[in-house]
Amino acid sequence: MGASEDQADVDKVIAGDLAAFEHIVRRWQGPLVNLAYRFCNDRSRAEEMAQQAFLRAWRALRQWRKDAAFSTWLFALATNLYRSELRRIPANTVALEEIAELRDPATREPEYEDRDRAVRRAVLRLPPKYRDALILFYFHSRDIPSAARSLGLPEGTLKARLSRGREILRRKLLKLFAKPGSKVAL
Repeated sequence: MGASEDQADVDKVIAGDLAAFEHIVRRWQGPLVNLAYRFCNDRSRAEEMAQQAFLRAWRALRQWRKDAAFSTWLFALATNLYRSELRRIPANTVALEEIAELRDPATREPEYEDRDRAVRRAVLRLPPKYRDALILFYFHSRDIPSAARSLGLPEGTLKARLSRGREILRRKLLKLFAKPGSKVAL
C-alpha cells in the first residue's frame, strides 16, 4: 500500500474507471476524518467535512501534478477545506480556564487523561496558523517537509509556527496545570 497504489487508482479514475475512486476513499477516509476531527472536535461534523474533502478531491483529481505524494496533495486540499469550513462555522470550544472545572472532582479520570484532553482542547483554541501546523506535525505525524507542503508554506515558516504554537501552549498550560516554580515540557 502506498504511493504506487494511489498513483494507479488516480490514473484509473482519470481514464474513466470511476470505481477506482472507492479505493482512494477507503484508503484515506480514516486519516481525513481524523484530521477533520482535530480541527472541529465533533465526530459527526468531521465525517461531513471529510466527505466534502473527497468531493473536492474528485473534482480536482486532474490537478494533482504528481510532484508531491498524493497524500500530501490530499491533506493540503483537506486542510484548506477544513480551515474554510471553520471560518464559516467555528467549532464549539471551551475556554482554557474552564477546562479544570468541567468535571466533578469525585468522578475525575486519572490526571494524565485530564492533561491530554486539556492539551488537545488548547491546541484547538490556538490561532489557525499555529493550530494547523501543530495538528499536522504532532497529531498526524507529518514530517516538516510534508506538513509544510500540505499547508503551502516554506519549511522555515512551518518550523517558526510550530515553535510559536508550542510557546503559546506552554504559557497557557503552565497557568492551568503547573505548580509554582515547575515547568511544563511540550
